[in-house]
Amino acid sequence: MTDATIEMPGRDAVVTLREVTKDTVRSIMRLKVAANQTHFVADNAVSIAQAYFQRENAWFRAVYADETPVGFLMLYDDPITTPDKPEYFLWRFMIDARYQGHGFGKRAIELLIEHVKTRPGATELGVSCVPGEGSPCPFYEKLGFVYTGEEDDGELVLRRKL
Repeated sequence: MTDATIEMPGRDAVVTLREVTKDTVRSIMRLKVAANQTHFVADNAVSIAQAYFQRENAWFRAVYADETPVGFLMLYDDPITTPDKPEYFLWRFMIDARYQGHGFGKRAIELLIEHVKTRPGATELGVSCVPGEGSPCPFYEKLGFVYTGEEDDGELVLRRKL
């Protein structure tokens, strides 16, 4: 099946998080944000490569709307290094430019939050974002993430209580 034959999923599509497999990796790597968003998130190929080299902490999934791959997310999942304060951090998140504005991203983050709630000692989920025009910071704030006052390498750190 080529990209030209894929139908646009409707706003009522069921959003799921699925493993990236050898059969789906190419379609996930082809997903791209809008040109003015490229400086906010790494390409999926880079993220997948990083995940394989940091397997102990990376949990990554493709975002699907019905049967159409529409995005990608990667969680930094570390319940072990500091058991008294485990860390769960949204490391990467993107929705392909063609599928933005349909609610798929919001539903994907809600599914991620439900997943994190099942992890040992999880009390919050963190994320960071570069401020500026087109930044995803307002998107995260609408989902209950709050700016902590911290910055990490020029990115604002936000957290959401679970």
